[in-house]
Amino acid sequence: MKPETALNVALVGLGFGAEFIPLYLHHPEVASLTLCDSNEDKLAMQGDRYEVHRRCPHLEEILADESIDAVHLVTPIPLHVEQTLAVLAAGKHCTCTVPMATSLDGLRAIIAAQQRSGKNYMMMETAVYCREFLFAKELVEQGVIGKLQFLRGAHYQDMEGWPPYWAGLPPFWYGTHALAPLFALADARAEKEGVLELLLLLRRWRPDQ
Repeated sequence: MKPETALNVALVGLGFGAEFIPLYLHHPEVASLTLCDSNEDKLAMQGDRYEVHRRCPHLEEILADESIDAVHLVTPIPLHVEQTLAVLAAGKHCTCTVPMATSLDGLRAIIAAQQRSGKNYMMMETAVYCREFLFAKELVEQGVIGKLQFLRGAHYQDMEGWPPYWAGLPPFWYGTHALAPLFALADARAEKEGVLELLLLLRRWRPDQ
């Protein structure tokens, strides 16, 4: 029996996003799941695989559906800001895969939209749920490590099997994967806008320049 507060969720983007389907199907506070992808073959394949019957090929249909409470965007990076703003404007909770935006203007626009909407927004930083982080977190909480004095993070990702265009992306698109676990372990936040400016500068850097 699902609680009355259970949410009707839409998952948009079924490439890597398909990995989340079983999580939503088994989550006790998700009442229903709708799948969305503009590639109708992919939509049919994943829908059939997981026996999810609520499907639509267009985000606009999701936004217009008043029964849907929350939208999870796993879509191409250039669409993140535009789609996040549309979801919040439609009065729905929104979570979006990283990066949240690729400019300070984009970040500010999303923050303002979230505040106007009163809905929840989450940047889906998954590194704080990986087994390595959870193990380190347990060591910190048990006092095994002792007082944290200095933290340094790095993120290595096996790109085998990923679309070839990923190899041409600027470095540091996924700086959150290296930084978020550190902030979480230290129970701290980035406190100065200069940090964001540095990250965005690093994203624009190319090793051949």
